[in-house]
Amino acid sequence: MVLEQSPTLDRVFHALADPTRRAMLRSLAGGERNIGELAAPHSMTFAAASKHVRVLESAGLIRRRIEGRAHVCRLRAGPLAQAERWLRFYEPFWAERLAALTPDRDGSPDKP
Repeated sequence: MVLEQSPTLDRVFHALADPTRRAMLRSLAGGERNIGELAAPHSMTFAAASKHVRVLESAGLIRRRIEGRAHVCRLRAGPLAQAERWLRFYEPFWAERLAALTPDRDGSPDKP
């Protein structure tokens, strides 16, 4: 597995760092949405939502197309898969640490 720094991966994690953008991605997992639909649950202006969409688009997480006056967004899975592969490298570390926190049958934590 290659763990070198990747500008694309950096943009993905930057985009995912914001809860509003994560919520927008979750919404897009259900299908295409226009920017107004992405903005609605957050009580934000179209301009504010458009800024979030640009960050997601720059990270490659979404694709936007224009239909008349509507900007329709669609989720792109590739960059999420890249982030998931990067995180998977650390899974054994997490599993080991979490196992140490899990109580065994007598109620005491496992010994590291």
